[in-house]
Amino acid sequence: MTDKDELRFLGTAGARFVMITQFRSSAGAILSLNGTNVLIDPGPGTLVRFAASKPKFNPGKLHAIVLSHKHLDHSNDVNVMIEAMTDGGFKHRGVLLCPQDALSNGGDAVVLDHYKGLLERIEVMEEGGRYHIGTLEISTPKRHIHGVEAYGLNIKARSASKTRISFITDTLYFEGLENYYDGEVLVLNVAMYKTREGVDHLCVEDATKIIAANRPKVAILTHFGMTMLKNKPWEIAQRMCDETGVKVIAARDGMKFNLNEPLL
Repeated sequence: MTDKDELRFLGTAGARFVMITQFRSSAGAILSLNGTNVLIDPGPGTLVRFAASKPKFNPGKLHAIVLSHKHLDHSNDVNVMIEAMTDGGFKHRGVLLCPQDALSNGGDAVVLDHYKGLLERIEVMEEGGRYHIGTLEISTPKRHIHGVEAYGLNIKARSASKTRISFITDTLYFEGLENYYDGEVLVLNVAMYKTREGVDHLCVEDATKIIAANRPKVAILTHFGMTMLKNKPWEIAQRMCDETGVKVIAARDGMKFNLNEPLL
């Protein structure tokens, strides 16, 4: 982690086939903002990426873990990262922010009961929710259309009036989706090159529409499925930039993005 305001993409894999082949890493992302460190969607390999980073990331410096939803590519390492964040359970600390169905004992809970007890607290996401984690306010404005309970994120410093960074996580596009995310930096999970019936993910056309409507200072594409990788995300990003007039970046595994740069 760092004292700088930055977003680090430990992995950029989206959906099952890129995850199981590891063509791209399926680890999560670390947001360091206003002195607070948040791990977002720790999929398979997150702990390994922490240990392999140079210099190594210290999980003990995390203040929170966020699950946008409980699918495996977003949540697989949540329990081991809770254990790492709490120094093996010896330090009662940290916040977990996640949907109720990630915790539910009535279904397939992904957060095990033992690890719930290691945390300082658990915050349960809901539509229109606002949560305070360290110096940050995280809001979940709208439930997404996905196979399980899923939410995007708006994140800002608690003292700030503007949303600094928004994450549009996994969802089927629906009318008005773009209206809920006003971040100066907009991160979009774009799993598919073209839309496919029955698959609740954004495609390039959806993402282009959202970026053109919102006009963030910077848009970052991530969470790529096989069709995105075959069509070269960096070239897609350039075409989207040309079409919308917005700076669009295709994330890479290990990429660091300085959150102060677009504000200069």
